Amino acid sequence: MAMKILISDPLAKEGVEIFKNEGFEVEVKTGLSPDELKQAIKGVAGLVIRSATQVTAELLAAADALKVVGRAGTGLDNVDIPAATAKGVIVMNTPGQNSNAAAELALGHIFALSRHIARGHRGVKEGKWEKKQLRGREVKGKTLGILGLGNIGRILAELGKGVKMEVIGYDPFLSPEEIKARGAEPVSFEELLARSDYLSIHVPKTKETTGLFSAANLAKMKDGAYLINCARGGIVDEAALCDALASGKLSGAALDVFEQEPLPADSRILFADDLVCTPHLGANTHEAQVNVAIAVAQQMSKYLKTGVAEFAVNAPR
Repeated sequence: MAMKILISDPLAKEGVEIFKNEGFEVEVKTGLSPDELKQAIKGVAGLVIRSATQVTAELLAAADALKVVGRAGTGLDNVDIPAATAKGVIVMNTPGQNSNAAAELALGHIFALSRHIARGHRGVKEGKWEKKQLRGREVKGKTLGILGLGNIGRILAELGKGVKMEVIGYDPFLSPEEIKARGAEPVSFEELLARSDYLSIHVPKTKETTGLFSAANLAKMKDGAYLINCARGGIVDEAALCDALASGKLSGAALDVFEQEPLPADSRILFADDLVCTPHLGANTHEAQVNVAIAVAQQMSKYLKTGVAEFAVNAPR
């Protein structure tokens, strides 16, 4: 009898076809409620998720045949990894497959901020012609600071140099030599804050990074700088960011991720000037979605057939 794969979040058809070609029984059931998912998980050997499905301890308790959870993407904030480990379930992700998409979005936000693209577009649609009010800045020669020089940060460093920016970076898990090899001048976190004209965040949300861009650290940033977060919501204190924009400390900011998604109707973010927002589009390109679908299908198939777990984030005993 073929092992069953449950795909609970949208997945590109290329990934679905790989599972079928490998001989698995595939069920695609997206948008399930927690109770519906608890029923659907029964008899399932592999669960494929993106960011919507919440893999909780309760869901894992309801799973009677689950061997692996595969995230088509990188972030695993929605998975209770300790509970999965205790249950003997491997959790894996697909790092690097959507890195280019996220890096390009960060660069896009840099240009959007520098040239007032969003406000200019909105004004023209509203019958305004705010040419004099929307004088922009060129990025050439400006300092791009990158927090986190993993796959996304490395690509952004290349893109920044491509538009002739000076690139500096901080990553506590890399040596100065490794940071240099990834295209950035290594600096301390304090220096990153003080020198960056544009500071782009590319670190996971952890206990250490939650609220990292607090009022105190925003105050240490260069006057008139821009802050870009295409990483994870909660790394930037949104109230403190709004205050920094209102006071003129920062010239602008761009957020693709938020403390609460979707944004609540009363969020200050919605009313802040000089703040560009996108609805968590970092990995949302056709190319990235195909890449992560293929990668998760190949990795999970390999594990279920051979026991070899690539990009596993836990080690159940």
